[in-house]
Amino acid sequence: MSTPNNKNQDEGFLDQTLRPNAWDEYIGQQNIKANLKILLQAAFERSHPPEHILFYGPPGLGKTTLAHLIAKETNRQMKITSGPAIEKVGDLASILTNLAPGDIVFIDEIHRLNKMVEEVLYPAMESGVLDIIIGKGPSARTIQLELPPFTLIAATTRIALLSAPLRSRFSGGVFRLEFYTQDEIKKILSRSANILGVKLDDYALDEIAKRARFTPRTANYFLKRCRDYAQVHKSDLDKKSVVKALELLEVDEEGLTSSDRRVLEIIIDKFKGGPVGLKTIAAATSEEEATIEEVIEPYLIQCGFLERGARGRTVTDKAYKHLGFDVPINEK
Repeated sequence: MSTPNNKNQDEGFLDQTLRPNAWDEYIGQQNIKANLKILLQAAFERSHPPEHILFYGPPGLGKTTLAHLIAKETNRQMKITSGPAIEKVGDLASILTNLAPGDIVFIDEIHRLNKMVEEVLYPAMESGVLDIIIGKGPSARTIQLELPPFTLIAATTRIALLSAPLRSRFSGGVFRLEFYTQDEIKKILSRSANILGVKLDDYALDEIAKRARFTPRTANYFLKRCRDYAQVHKSDLDKKSVVKALELLEVDEEGLTSSDRRVLEIIIDKFKGGPVGLKTIAAATSEEEATIEEVIEPYLIQCGFLERGARGRTVTDKAYKHLGFDVPINEK
């Protein structure tokens, strides 16, 4: 049996293996792919690095994968980092000054970038120079370092937290990744199953796809856990084993987790279906407000189980029926 560290390494290796290696393998996001192909081809014909690009959207939709694809399509080296990892200006300087001409820098969760670092990033993106201040007080002086031409690709799950000056400097485009359709998720699952060497019948494929919350990362996670269940129980990876595996994960047929259902049930039981404020829900469920607002609520609202208005959150009739509650007679 693998140790926990080995298991995490194996999971990370699997995630890398499941990533598409070419545009044709990347399923969905057709409009973004079409725009990127034009941008990359035009830059190649001009012998220039592609312009800076920003991807945003919920987690697990393929922002990092798109960055890897751009690096492969342009045959360039990519330096990978994240907003929280760049704590001071020197960290950014060490990355940018070690680039070769045409290299790509990928910054994940760029909304968490230190503001002082962000100020230094502006001239690097616009003019290809890095302004570094040496010393303090009257003796301080500025050194301007010339940088090789490079492309910055950034990703964020919270674009609203990015400053307007930073957003405006992504001249190559700001692209929002959309949730995937169930058919697209099924195609992704079929490809992943082939890579993992597992046989998945159509019924099992449908069962995983409809519970995957329209997100490839979630779909692949469910596929791996269902594969594990079938392997341990010496069973085929059919609909029956998939349902049992997902029941163990407490994921129901609509893709709701135990936390999702708990929020809905508490609003129904304790607050007559709402409307009820976020702070009250957080106190009643012992969940953090940020967790409810950023992790739990978006999917519930997207699926029509929850409505958010000026007075608070209200559970819909669809949620009452799904959870087995009697729908109130009075219209909310």
